[in-house]
Amino acid sequence: MSVKIYVGNLPYSVTDSSLESNFAEFGGVSSAKVMMDRETGRSKGFGFVEMASAEVAQAAITGLNGMSVDGRAIVVNLARPREAGGGSGGFSASNRSDVGYGSGGYGGGRY
Repeated sequence: MSVKIYVGNLPYSVTDSSLESNFAEFGGVSSAKVMMDRETGRSKGFGFVEMASAEVAQAAITGLNGMSVDGRAIVVNLARPREAGGGSGGFSASNRSDVGYGSGGYGGGRY
């Protein structure tokens, strides 16, 4: 079972292959991906690495978290799962209770 690791505060010079090689020192790397901005093609400054096992992932986190890469202290920790419902980038008022037409009836009960 592979374990996904978040790597933040990366310098813009870091590539997928250099990210993979840094983590390969600790064990098997399934994948390494630096997230890129669609419009500019530049790195967003963070990425994800999938390691072969939890033990190898923990060793990489312990060994690399806070390490200086091109003068920047990188952040390395377990990736959290994505929050459900996100991704559109827009604003949604669907889960707000203070917006809308109130509780029904003539006038909605708010005024």
